[in-house]
Amino acid sequence: MILKSNEKTDINMSELIVEIDAASFEKAVEAAYQHEKKNIALPGFRKGKVPRKMCERTFGENVFYEQAINLVLNMEMGAVIEESGLELVDAPKVELVSVDKEAGVTLKISCVTKPEINIADYKGMSAPKVVREVTDEDVDNQIQSMRQRNARVVSVDDRAAEMGDEVKLDFEGFFGDEAFEGGKGEDFQLKLGSGQFIPGFEEQVAGNNIGENFDVVVSFPEDYQMTDYAGKEATFKCKINAISCEELPELDDEFVKDASDFETVDELKADIRKKMEESAENAAQNAFENALINELIAKVQDPIPHCMFERRAETLLDSFASQLKQNGIEMDLYLQYTGMEEDALKATYLERAENEVKLRLALEKIAVLEGIEVSEEEMDAELAKLAEENNLDLAVVKARIPMDDFKTDMLVTKAMDLIKDSAVVDNTKAEAAEEEKTEE
Repeated sequence: MILKSNEKTDINMSELIVEIDAASFEKAVEAAYQHEKKNIALPGFRKGKVPRKMCERTFGENVFYEQAINLVLNMEMGAVIEESGLELVDAPKVELVSVDKEAGVTLKISCVTKPEINIADYKGMSAPKVVREVTDEDVDNQIQSMRQRNARVVSVDDRAAEMGDEVKLDFEGFFGDEAFEGGKGEDFQLKLGSGQFIPGFEEQVAGNNIGENFDVVVSFPEDYQMTDYAGKEATFKCKINAISCEELPELDDEFVKDASDFETVDELKADIRKKMEESAENAAQNAFENALINELIAKVQDPIPHCMFERRAETLLDSFASQLKQNGIEMDLYLQYTGMEEDALKATYLERAENEVKLRLALEKIAVLEGIEVSEEEMDAELAKLAEENNLDLAVVKARIPMDDFKTDMLVTKAMDLIKDSAVVDNTKAEAAEEEKTEE
């Protein structure tokens, strides 16, 4: 296959004209015939024994042309694209221009090419980095959560029920004097304040003692799922059979020894504060980096073929399907449960896909502009790390991973590191917004 011309026809579009010479085309036609003849039968010939000329006379001279052309394309398309110097981002579209046994074949190949990105002012970008202050109250809340996790449930019989208690409750609901279906329960376990019952119900149970009979009067919400009950006032005849509550352990050194790896309350508090401060720093750094990424994405204004967004969205959707499968859920079942079509689900990934494509293109361009390189030693070190993390042999990892893509990933990572290292923290806008919020 011979590349005759390479012409840019539009933004991110090029057109190649290629020819298959007559001799090469004849070989391809013969190969197509040899591949298909075992399936051909005609009167007077055994199946698989029909001569090529008889096939062409019976079915037409061009009977094997399409397959012959496809054979050539499959074998030589890659070399032609490489010769053209184009970097394609979608499957090329092939159109037959002319075909003749004597003159050969002429094809037109339409190519969607990788966009050329113009990116500037990527060094010294600014973004806010606000580290949330860890207060004594934050530390106390964490300790309170520890105490609650180690609480024991105790029975209560010397006081009325309170919000937060768990009660065993008998109840029966009435509209007027008539009991209604589904409104009755015996020894029902109800945590007061859980919001399990109609609004106002649990608050009225609180304040009553074990064995007392009392009424709870509430109205069903207007949007209640059982439309016959919606908006109606109901009276529930109730009686508490048992009350229990959580009893928290005392906050002392003995509790700390039992519940943690520390000896004293002060040591525990210091560790909690340290970890919360580290978490706050990490959260601020992530927010800072995300702001830089969003600013970098916004700088990409060049036209990008939509097929790149589509392909990335398909990859994200495939990844989601794999996650579902790991949890024992097939995609068809998920779509059935959610009532979504696969195309609609894919569309939800398009905005994320667009941002990811723009970011990668920008970072690849920055790597070129900055002359960033990845040495063989760096690649080997990363591959060895990857092999160790996945408990695989290094040779297996190298065989499974496309090395060109892996190298590009490392270049992109280095470019992102350059962006972050050169960035400047600017909290002026964040501080102004905080002051405005305080004033309000």
